[in-house]
Amino acid sequence: MSVDYQSLFNIAVIVIGALGGWAMGRITKAIDQLDRDVREMPTNYVSKVDYRNDLHDIKQLLQRIDQKMDGKADK
Repeated sequence: MSVDYQSLFNIAVIVIGALGGWAMGRITKAIDQLDRDVREMPTNYVSKVDYRNDLHDIKQLLQRIDQKMDGKADK
């Protein structure tokens, strides 16, 4: 039984090529998913302006509560 080295080499190249193609496909899918996630960020996360407005509202509410408690403590 003689070993045909050219056939073994061809099979090795095919296997390596298939694995490389599979890896490249996975990398491409991951990059596409990352790109979609980055493009959706403005709609999924709070902007600085909205956060500051909400924080301002909370501070005002806490000040009103504090004033009411001070009024109760004086009585």
